[in-house]
Amino acid sequence: MRCLLWLLIVCAWGVQAEQRLRVVSLAPSMTELMLELHAEDLLVGLLDGPERPPSLRDLPSVGRYGQLDVERLLSLQPDLLLLWPGAVPAAQRAQLKRLGIASFSSDPHTLDQLIEQIQALAIRLGRAEEGERQASALRQRLRALREEYHRIPPLQVFYQVWDAPLYTVGGRQIISDALTVCGARNVFADLPQPAPLISVESVLQRDPQVILLSEPGQRAAWQAWPQLSAVAAGRVLAVPDKGLERPSGQMIEATARLCAALNATAPASR
Repeated sequence: MRCLLWLLIVCAWGVQAEQRLRVVSLAPSMTELMLELHAEDLLVGLLDGPERPPSLRDLPSVGRYGQLDVERLLSLQPDLLLLWPGAVPAAQRAQLKRLGIASFSSDPHTLDQLIEQIQALAIRLGRAEEGERQASALRQRLRALREEYHRIPPLQVFYQVWDAPLYTVGGRQIISDALTVCGARNVFADLPQPAPLISVESVLQRDPQVILLSEPGQRAAWQAWPQLSAVAAGRVLAVPDKGLERPSGQMIEATARLCAALNATAPASR
C-alpha cells in the first residue's frame, strides 16, 4: 500500500510538472506583470529591455527590444508567448503566428483595460486567485484616484514624449487615460495615433496649462515660448518616474504620483 501511495504521488507530480507552462516574455512590461503575479517561476526566457529585474538575471535572453532572436526563442520550446505589439517587429510577430505557438497579447488603451488584461493573464497562467486579488486592489486604488483628483474644468496638459522631432501621445494611448484619472485632459486627445508627430505651432495653438516632459533636460527649449500659459506660469514639469510608460500593475501607482505632481502645481479648480 505504501509503495502504491508513493507511486500515485510521483505520477501526480509528473502530470503537474508536465502541465507547467513554459512562458517567454517578449516585452519588459509583460515581464513585470509576471513578477507582479508571482508567476516568474513559469518564465523560461525574456526579451531584454533597458533594465533586467535582478531576480531574473540568469534567465535566458531572446534578444532586445525590436530585435528578437527567433532561433533562440524556439530553442526554449515555449508553450506561451507574452506579447506587446510595439516590442516585436510586425514581420516577426507574423512569423511567430505561423509557427503556431500560443500567445497572449496586451495592448491596453485605458487603465481599466489594463486591469482587465492583468486578470485575464492570471487566468491564462493558472493564477486566477492572485489575479483576482490584484485586480480588486488596483480597481479600488483607481477609483480613489478618480475621486480625489476630479477637476471641473479639467487641467489642459501637453505630454511630450520626445523633442526632436516633437512627439506626444494620442487619445487612445494609455498615458492619455492616466491624465484623465488625474483630472486633466490631453490637449492632443483628438489624435488617433499612439505617438503622433506634431509641431511647436500646434502646441502654441492649443496653449496647455501644463507641459509634461518625459526627460527633465527637455525643459529649457520651452523657455523660448513665453506666450504659452504653461511656460508663463512655470508649469513645465518632468514626469515623476518612468513607470508611467510601462503598462503593468505598477502603472496605477505611477499615475498616483503623476496626479500628485499635477495637483501640486495646478491652478485651483472651480
